[in-house]
Amino acid sequence: MLEHLCRRPLAAKQLQEALGITLTAVIQHVSVLEESGLVHSEKTGRTRTCSLAPEGLMVAQRWIEDRRALWEKRLDRLGELLDDEPG
Repeated sequence: MLEHLCRRPLAAKQLQEALGITLTAVIQHVSVLEESGLVHSEKTGRTRTCSLAPEGLMVAQRWIEDRRALWEKRLDRLGELLDDEPG
């Protein structure tokens, strides 16, 4: 869903057709993505248009970068320990 929305905003019906799932499933997924701050949707008449929320992606990117930095430090420390072992 996010892959489709990164190209352009789409109506829920368009997402349903692109993903081959029910409209109910699309709305449920959009709801979860909205709660997580990754997607924004608005309803005009009977059409719900969904778009990517870049600020939500930036939060996710920062979180991933923090985890990556943490694991790089841990792996560097492991490498140092293994280098120091007599063998």
